[in-house]
Amino acid sequence: MMQCYFCTNNIKEIDYKEADNLKKFLDSQSKILSKEKTGLCAKHQRKLSKAIKTSRIMGLLPFVSR
Repeated sequence: MMQCYFCTNNIKEIDYKEADNLKKFLDSQSKILSKEKTGLCAKHQRKLSKAIKTSRIMGLLPFVSR
């Protein structure tokens, strides 16, 4: 079982403005990966998905990629 990326690196806040970090948790079609694939804990998976959705609305990440 993988460790949570944010817990192991002691990252307290997931910022929606850091699009490069958020892209690691998207697949090739810009879908959010499941917590089984990312290895995140439930708390950080929820914060991550909220940050990705906010980043999409602000125009930093695409909704779909072709």
